[in-house]
Order: sequence, then structure tokens, then C-alpha cells
Amino acid sequence: MSRSPSYDANTLARLADVVEARRGADPQRSYVARLFASGPDAILKKIGEEATETVMAAKDGIAERMVSEVADLWFHCIVALALYGLRPEAVLAELERRVGTSGLDEKAARTLSPGPSPAGAEESRDKAPLLPGEGLG
Repeated sequence: MSRSPSYDANTLARLADVVEARRGADPQRSYVARLFASGPDAILKKIGEEATETVMAAKDGIAERMVSEVADLWFHCIVALALYGLRPEAVLAELERRVGTSGLDEKAARTLSPGPSPAGAEESRDKAPLLPGEGLG
């Protein structure tokens, strides 16, 4: 009989905790610290690379590779969230808000008005963009 997986809904939160803990580590010894030391452009470039690799894996139709590439993409997105003072819970709250909503309706609502920011945010989407380390709330 197989065991149930050891992951749960808190996996992203635990990963975000690890990312934050390693943020100030020695860049020679920590990949996460090296990413932060490289600055926002390097982190965002890495997200672009991982997104491209995800698309290529999907086009190749290899499930294991696609899962691996999406994991890489999510990891680097969590690093970017931390850079801007955000956590994956804000993204999960936004996804939860969208569950059961027509994608077409949701997109139209975003196009027509700025709407609310992610859960816990005090600013609206039409305000100035975030700077690294600024956070939303």
C-alpha cells in the first residue's frame, strides 16, 4: 500500500519561509542568497527562462519534465514575491477569489476597473508599482 504524499497546502508557505531565511545568507553557499544579491532584474530574467522551459516541456508532452519545470517556475516566483515583500498566500487568496468565476468575466472586470489588490493589500492596482522590499501590507 502506498503512503500518502507528505505535501499539503502549507508547502508553498514553508518554501517561502525557507526563501526568506536564506535571503541574507552567504551568496557563495546559498542559491537563494545569490539570486537576491544579483538583484531584481536577474530574478525576473530567471522567471522568464523558467517560463520558457515550462512552455517547451508542455509542447514536448513529457509530464515529468513539465512538472519539474513548473516547480522551477513556482520556486523563482516565490523568490520574486519575497523580493517585493509578498507571500504565496496572497496569490492563493487571489486564486481562491477566482474559483468558480468565468475567466472571461474575471478578465473583463480587471480591464474595466483596477479592482482590489491581493488579500491583505491596502493599495489598489492603479497605484505606483512596488519597489523591491516594499511589500503590500
